[in-house]
Amino acid sequence: MGLELYLDLLSQPCRAVYIFAKKNGIPFELRTVELIKGQHLSDAFAQVNPVKRVPVLKDGDFTLTESVAILLYLARKYKVPDHWYPQDLQARARVDEYLAWQHTTLRRNCLRTLWHKVMFSLFLGEPVSPEVLAATLAELDVTLQILEDKFLQNKAFLAGPHISLADLVAITELMHPVGAGCQIFEGRPKLAAWRQRVEAAVGVVLFQEAHEMIFKVKELPPPDPSVKEKLMPRVLVMIQ
Repeated sequence: MGLELYLDLLSQPCRAVYIFAKKNGIPFELRTVELIKGQHLSDAFAQVNPVKRVPVLKDGDFTLTESVAILLYLARKYKVPDHWYPQDLQARARVDEYLAWQHTTLRRNCLRTLWHKVMFSLFLGEPVSPEVLAATLAELDVTLQILEDKFLQNKAFLAGPHISLADLVAITELMHPVGAGCQIFEGRPKLAAWRQRVEAAVGVVLFQEAHEMIFKVKELPPPDPSVKEKLMPRVLVMIQ
């Protein structure tokens, strides 16, 4: 059995893994796990990942979870171009720095923005309060400023002159609020120019393909009531 990737492109970590594998010509079998249908909560999927989360990589008898671990595994096994995860110690440390920072900061805030602007209405039939949404967007704005000032600075990409795993993870995170209708690049010309460079480096066609679902997130049908009941406790833990 060859490489298998269990993904749902509604998920930011899954999009990062998908783009990386496709861009680098890594052959894999796509195993779609539809989160909105609760397929990740099934007993069958629990045999793949007992934590019941995507993405998951299966390489023969080897199973790996967590998107950053999967990206690093693919980068090392398939000997992708050095710029993705540089051999230079300090350049690699810059990539590691962003990957360590993003989990509880940019990723969390982008996910909360998506849920507070779109997904709560889909799941509960009514939006969050204007006060809650305003607080979420304010927190996202602070994090975007850190992304610019701390990580991007005046460089072409987050870790240096070439695209890396840091950029790929960051851009897929930022597409959550974009899909929710937030104009997060307005008034941020430096960040907007970086986005254009990342899309060009990835390839516009692949970028659009990977993000098609998130760009149409407002058109998703409401989930089945039984799925809502199972999903909401997990969602609340992620975005609290």
